[in-house]
Amino acid sequence: MRALARWILALALAAIGVLHFTATRGFRVVVPEWATSLTRLDKNDIVLASGAAEVALAVGLVALPRERRRIGWATAAFFVAVFPGNVHQWRTRRSTPGLDTDARRLGRLFLQPLLVVWALWATGDAAAKGRRR
Repeated sequence: MRALARWILALALAAIGVLHFTATRGFRVVVPEWATSLTRLDKNDIVLASGAAEVALAVGLVALPRERRRIGWATAAFFVAVFPGNVHQWRTRRSTPGLDTDARRLGRLFLQPLLVVWALWATGDAAAKGRRR
């Protein structure tokens, strides 16, 4: 069950990550102004960097079984790191692909903690088995 959850998570991360490269303009609305000041990157670069991170995490989830637990924690941390952007999107009522209503944007906020738990749960089993051997 965890393996299936991990693959679904990896596929979702890869798909959304690729969207960050193909629909960059649409994702810039999620980036709060303070993020550009903090990172000294423009919104486009932040969108591209987050897309690259999502693709890298997706690859790691399926291609690096020995690092699965660390990648799970990195994925969870990524979901926490992008949460302020999701709050910004909800507060400013800006649409992105698939998040084009207030209800969907609000629902995304409640989905975020579940994604954190999903990432940790889907990657925890392999690490536990490795320690028992």
